Amino acid sequence: MIGLQGKRGLVMGVANERSIAWGIAKAMSEAGAELAFTYQGEAFGKRLAPLAASVGSDIMIDVDVTDDASMDAAFASLKDRWGTIDFVVHAIAFADKSELAGRFSNTSRANFQTALTISCYSLIDVARRAAELMPDGGTILTLTYQGSNRVTPFYNVMGVAKAALESAVRYLANDLGPQGIRVNAISPGPMKTLAGSAITGARRTFRHTEMNTPARSNATLEAVGGTAVYLASDAGAYTNGEIIRVDGGFHVLGMPQADNL
Repeated sequence: MIGLQGKRGLVMGVANERSIAWGIAKAMSEAGAELAFTYQGEAFGKRLAPLAASVGSDIMIDVDVTDDASMDAAFASLKDRWGTIDFVVHAIAFADKSELAGRFSNTSRANFQTALTISCYSLIDVARRAAELMPDGGTILTLTYQGSNRVTPFYNVMGVAKAALESAVRYLANDLGPQGIRVNAISPGPMKTLAGSAITGARRTFRHTEMNTPARSNATLEAVGGTAVYLASDAGAYTNGEIIRVDGGFHVLGMPQADNL
């Protein structure tokens, strides 16, 4: 049951080969899925092209999630090519790097609006359009982080954006459930990605979690990818509205391990 043979899906947010979205895409391809990709701008398109080709995909769509016309065109293009889809992976988030440091109370109105629009509202916008291409049901996946519900140094406005995203997952799961569409989020621990490197203190955070998780290691792209495969497969048919943690168990801790106090 844990396979994606015969399924087609869209992966949004691959930045390079170290992206969590790429780990998911690679695992889904290996599980038998046929993939399409979106990217934003020529630079990201050039990085994506060889990765898409490596999993046999020739569908790459330039899209700006803050622009309705761009979103409409992207999903219209996918409908023209495939007609229907079985899953979407939403791996899109953004905040001004300069405000991912210092005091959270100094968050600007403009950056708050940008972070919430791109990191949370885009999922709602994507889900509405994707649902129209899922007449027989499907899966929508997004990515979150523990900074949504626990104060994490330097995460600042992204923590609020991810909290909103997780709430959106629950509301979308309820909204789309009668159509056979399930909506879930995966919450990995810190990972060495392009997005993660934008956060001040990322290396220290990575080392801290690596030393203190019950597994004594951080998650791998393969582990996150495997979780995504399960959620998009028939085996995940009754997992809905969940935040699945893939963090080596770090979320269960109340304090660091004794040796690291």
